[in-house]
Amino acid sequence: MELLQRVVGPLATNLYVLADPATREAIAIDTAIPSAAWIREELAARAWTLKLIVSTHHHWDHVGDNAAVAAETGARIAVHALDRHGLEDPRPLFAPFPIPPSFPAVELAEGGVIRFGSLRLQVLHTPGHTEGSVCLLEVEAGILFSGDTMFAGGWGRVDLPGGSAEQMVESLARLALLDDALRVLPGHGRATTIGQERRLLELIGREGRLPI
Repeated sequence: MELLQRVVGPLATNLYVLADPATREAIAIDTAIPSAAWIREELAARAWTLKLIVSTHHHWDHVGDNAAVAAETGARIAVHALDRHGLEDPRPLFAPFPIPPSFPAVELAEGGVIRFGSLRLQVLHTPGHTEGSVCLLEVEAGILFSGDTMFAGGWGRVDLPGGSAEQMVESLARLALLDDALRVLPGHGRATTIGQERRLLELIGREGRLPI
């Protein structure tokens, strides 16, 4: 797997593009504004074909360039069914620019698999930040794309519409069951590992609440 990362937009969103170098098929994860021009240039430089645009959740700082990237590449858009509304009818809180609507053609669901080339990403439904938040697990490479479910030393906000502290506790406790060596690439901030976050994850699971 080849992996590109770029920090974009006013909330410093981590945009990821990953590809199978053999087939040159690629996907993009969380295409925030502005990412369309950079994606176009990187695809052209590597002769990659973008097959899918994956939104880990519906917030504006993760989906703003979905429509532009889809129009330029022909890639389909994927999101969990419970977050679909936020792409089709975006109502961004405090966004400094308009967020165009985008229209998913692929529905992500617990236990589903995203396939491109020989690569496989397992879909984990991890609500808490939003109802339809997902993480994506690449077993062979040992990488978890955690969106805004988990950050290095923390987790996504639960006080926005669709957020739930109770669901976030359950999602984080679930992630504690993954291998220590698993590298976590979040929606914001630096990378971490499950092992580095284990103490916090297990504390949350044991106490059944988010630390204040």
